[in-house]
Amino acid sequence: MGRNGMEADFCQKGELRTPCYLVQKPKLVRNLEVLRDIRRETGCKILLAQKAFSMYSLYPLMAEYLDGTAASGLYEARLGKEEMKKETHVYAPAFREDEMEEVLKYSDHIVFNSFSQLKKYGEQAAAAGVSIGLRLNPQCSTQEGHAIYDPCAPGSRLGVTREQFCPELLDLVDGFHFHTLCEQDAQDLKKTLDAVEAQFGPWMHSRKWINFGGGHHITREGYHREILTSCIRHVQETYGVQVYLEPGEAIALNAGTLLTTVLEVGENGTPFAILDTSAACHMPDVLEMPYRPPLKNSGQPGEKPYTYRLGGPTCLAGDVVGEYSFDFPLEPGQKLEFGDMAIYTMVKTNTFNGMRLPDIAVEEADGQCHVVRTFGYEDFKMRL
Repeated sequence: MGRNGMEADFCQKGELRTPCYLVQKPKLVRNLEVLRDIRRETGCKILLAQKAFSMYSLYPLMAEYLDGTAASGLYEARLGKEEMKKETHVYAPAFREDEMEEVLKYSDHIVFNSFSQLKKYGEQAAAAGVSIGLRLNPQCSTQEGHAIYDPCAPGSRLGVTREQFCPELLDLVDGFHFHTLCEQDAQDLKKTLDAVEAQFGPWMHSRKWINFGGGHHITREGYHREILTSCIRHVQETYGVQVYLEPGEAIALNAGTLLTTVLEVGENGTPFAILDTSAACHMPDVLEMPYRPPLKNSGQPGEKPYTYRLGGPTCLAGDVVGEYSFDFPLEPGQKLEFGDMAIYTMVKTNTFNGMRLPDIAVEEADGQCHVVRTFGYEDFKMRL
């Protein structure tokens, strides 16, 4: 059975059962401090985009640094309101009519994807005292290689383009929202903002807030924060609005790992190792994006003496994390540690093949670890 709440017992990292997501609290706090500095320097507000990181046992900590949460629907809205207890902003490409009353109960801001959604729910949202926004699509693509994550790609269903824009329907609209970035630097934000102003600037003056969306890699080393702060100040001073950011990855970037154990090694033209963690079930972005996650004490294929193709224990032939090299031959029972495994992992796991979901744990500043959540058979069964 699944278990909520913090465990009282602490242990060493090596004693944790695998697979296990381990969030390093000091690294999370370091990211939060960077975001807090941006807030203090510019007066903007920053929200946690829960779609990337929804580890709600840490929401009280994050609430000390952030202004609230961004949600993609009813359940995330409720989680943010009940666990963060600060501002809750909700956006969805389309809302369900039978959920709207409850969505509004948990919302401070609600962003509609189209004028038809605005016309359908705007009066209801206004009557509930919720601030209303409209998502814009500036049709300005800045991404390379990740079309699946490009909201400005041709034919996108996300946001209102200039051609579709209806200024006469803005009476209930307090703010605009745009989200076009994915793991990008501030130069791409500046390019996007230029496009937004060129197309929608005349109507930004009459709004109360502008939400820059997410995808800002603010806490990454080398990120150009001075460009970000300049963009924020420019919009706030030019249009007299409150600027919001809603990063997801930046909050927990490089602040978590996935611990796994080697179950078996073999060779079929290429040496391979089967792990007790699955790319398909426990880190699906590896297959969807795709990308090669960092692995502690490993190298590129052929860089070190022993190269293995690492895969999961499911029956999916493509359940492969990637090829990694090591200074030593792998053996069953060895522990491995994948990096940057706090974001888009816990929120995307599945139980395909009856795979057990990884435990979730926290590592404190002194290196002591405690388990926050475990999963078992009932978690698999009750999803079916």
